[in-house]
Amino acid sequence: MGQIVSSFTGIFSKLWGIDREIRILILGLDGAGKTTILYRLQMGEVVKTKPTIGFNVETLKYKNLTLNIWDLGGQTSIRPYWRCYYANTAAVIFVVDSTDKDRIETAAKELHLMLREEELLDSALLVFANKQDQPGAMTAAEVSQALSLTDLKDRSWSIVASSAIKGEGLSEGLDWLMDVIKEEQL
Repeated sequence: MGQIVSSFTGIFSKLWGIDREIRILILGLDGAGKTTILYRLQMGEVVKTKPTIGFNVETLKYKNLTLNIWDLGGQTSIRPYWRCYYANTAAVIFVVDSTDKDRIETAAKELHLMLREEELLDSALLVFANKQDQPGAMTAAEVSQALSLTDLKDRSWSIVASSAIKGEGLSEGLDWLMDVIKEEQL
């Protein structure tokens, strides 16, 4: 009887992703709010952060999935090392500072360069147009246009207006991402 229960548990785990670990990268330029989003998702509150030199890794349980979320520093000197973390990545969360109009072209260049990497060809993409609570923030539609997201034809992607400080848009974005991962990769 114990083996039968164990078999059913294994089957249900595979069907609904229970106990499945999913690797997600949070990337974007420095100062975009990646670490704030990570800890807001994990702890439900804003934590004072410093610029990430290297990476932060946190495990988050969300919708019966175990997410291993890698938050990589976004400084110019660190970006070339992002590729060292691409293997086995189910999804990329790309965070954009919607108030940083001077560097939106740089963000677009880094995003498209990264997405061309072979190890990320099957990875879903969620873009957080972050800092929507700040004056002068570009809308999600403006960020989408600046990043040329409509050029991404062979990938599941979505953009969500967010404010890491207020917690707005984060659950909506993660809900979409989990649905896509369950549909496409599990």
